Amino acid sequence: MAKQTIFSRISQLAKANINSLLDAAEDPQKMLDQMVRDYTNNIHEAEQAVAQTIGNLRLLEEDYAEDQREAEEWGNKALAASNKADEFRAAGDNANADKFDNLAKIALDRQMQAEKEAAAVKPQIDSQTQVVEQLKDGLTKMREKLRELSIKRDELVARQKNAAAQTQVNDALKSFDVMDPTSEISRFEEKVRREEARVRGQQELAASSIDAQFDNLEELTKQSELDARLAALKAKKAQ
Repeated sequence: MAKQTIFSRISQLAKANINSLLDAAEDPQKMLDQMVRDYTNNIHEAEQAVAQTIGNLRLLEEDYAEDQREAEEWGNKALAASNKADEFRAAGDNANADKFDNLAKIALDRQMQAEKEAAAVKPQIDSQTQVVEQLKDGLTKMREKLRELSIKRDELVARQKNAAAQTQVNDALKSFDVMDPTSEISRFEEKVRREEARVRGQQELAASSIDAQFDNLEELTKQSELDARLAALKAKKAQ
C-alpha cells in the first residue's frame, strides 16, 4: 500500500503542469520555491522507497534462485537413489532396492516442495520488477520536473529583478524630466530666463539713454552753428 501511495504521488507530481500552476498562483515565486522544496523532499522519500523495493526484489530473486538450486539438488538425489535401487534389484536385493526407492521418493517430494516455493515466488518477482521500473521512471520524470522548476524559478527571479531595476531607472528619469514644469530644473531655467530678460532691459535702457545724449549733442552743435552764422551776417552788414 505504501509503495502504491508513493507511486501515485510520483505520478501526480511528474504530470503537474507548471505553467498552469503559475498562472493560478498569487505569488509565482513563492509557489515555485515551495514546489522545489516539495519535489526535493518527495524525491528523497521516493529514492528511499525505491531502494527498499529494489532490496526486497533482490531478496526474492535470491530466494527464487535458492529454491531452484534445491529443486535441482533434490532431483539429482532422487535420480541417484533410484539408480541405486535398480542396482540392488538387479542383484536380487529387494530390501535395499525398496529402501533406495523410498529415498528417491523422499527426494522427489523435497524437489516438488522446492519447485512449488519457486513457483510461488516468481509472480512476486515479476510484480516487484514492474513496480521498480515504474518507480525508476517516475523518479527520472520527477528529477526532470525539478530541473524544470528550478529553471523556471531562476528565470522568474531574474525577470523580477530586471523589472525592479527598470522601474528604478524610469523613476529616476521622471525625476529629471526637464519638460516637467514642476521640476527643480524647470524652475531654475525660468529664473535664468527672467534674469536674462532683466539684463536685456537694462541694456536697452542704457542704449536709449546714450542715444538721447547724442541727440542733445547734435542739437547743441546745430544751435552753435546758427549763432555763428548770425554773428557773421551782422558783421558783414556793419561793414
